[in-house]
Amino acid sequence: MLVVMQSHATEEQVREVCRKIEALGLRPHPIPGAQRTAIGITGNQGALEAGSLEEMPGVGEVIRVSKPYKLVSRDLKPDNTVVRFPNSHVSIGGKDVVVMAGPCSIESREQALTVAEQVAAAGAHFLRGGAYKPRTSPYSFQGLGEEGLKIMAEARERFGLLIVTEAVDNESLDLVEEYADMIQIGARNMQNFSLLKRAGRARKPVLLKRGMSATLEEFLMAAEYVMSEGNYNVVLCERGVRTFADHTRNTLDLSLIPAVQRLSHLPILVDPSHGTGKRNKVLPMARAAVAVGADGLIVEVHHDPDHALSDGPQSIVPEQFAVLMSEIAQIAAVLHRGVIAPVHSSTAIARETLRPAVAR
Repeated sequence: MLVVMQSHATEEQVREVCRKIEALGLRPHPIPGAQRTAIGITGNQGALEAGSLEEMPGVGEVIRVSKPYKLVSRDLKPDNTVVRFPNSHVSIGGKDVVVMAGPCSIESREQALTVAEQVAAAGAHFLRGGAYKPRTSPYSFQGLGEEGLKIMAEARERFGLLIVTEAVDNESLDLVEEYADMIQIGARNMQNFSLLKRAGRARKPVLLKRGMSATLEEFLMAAEYVMSEGNYNVVLCERGVRTFADHTRNTLDLSLIPAVQRLSHLPILVDPSHGTGKRNKVLPMARAAVAVGADGLIVEVHHDPDHALSDGPQSIVPEQFAVLMSEIAQIAAVLHRGVIAPVHSSTAIARETLRPAVAR
């Protein structure tokens, strides 16, 4: 059920409605919109009598929501959600396209800072990189753990990039929340419901990747798990699904972008690296993603992909990334959008020689 407040409703009237919903043993989710506040209600097992809420001061109407996902739906919030980051001009879901770039895995301090410097100089807004890596083989490189997070935090200080990185379980999520600006939930964990609930209690925005075989409804329901715990700063990501095709690692489903945007107010990014698994397909599919209306990209970039510890074949080199940034800016302009101009401090882009790591 959804309570839509009148445009002139006061904050106190919104709080009173929330208190009434809590008194009924349910959970209110107030989400301000451009014109008025909507309050989603979760926790009811069956039909809820709307009469007592409809008569409260400031209430415009009470709407029954038939979709299984309620907080994610445009029924709750017709206008697009814009996810903002404290002390940063970067936002996701607005007029401008945002770009996340970096290596699949944080392999060493030198590797991470080298790539971070190059993607920052080309115009990236986030450094992406894995400190925790859920790999198909238990014998593959699993990431540097907290040391990798510390390296990414250093890159943020030096190059002015925000940090997005994956949490693979509740324990790693605690550390990712401490170090990163955005918590990534990977495709393999899209239906790890305990992890989704923990992410929903986090204080940082969540980047949720579509599962390898997930339907649109399953994808949106995973986002509902996060939002139902009170974290409304969720960004979706299409990263390809498993099909019969063998010319790519996955099949990048760009039709999902307009489908999500019709049903949900949440922003959605595209990962053309995992979506194709082929370096020569990353730029074309990234261009297509911006053309179809994605709110941003997350791209794997490595300065020496032939020796990368993970996903080298799908990682583009920094020179290709610079070309990509130029091309997507031109495509975005056709759609009356832009690519956010990053603000990297002069000290952040210093071309100094990498210093040895300080002993911790």
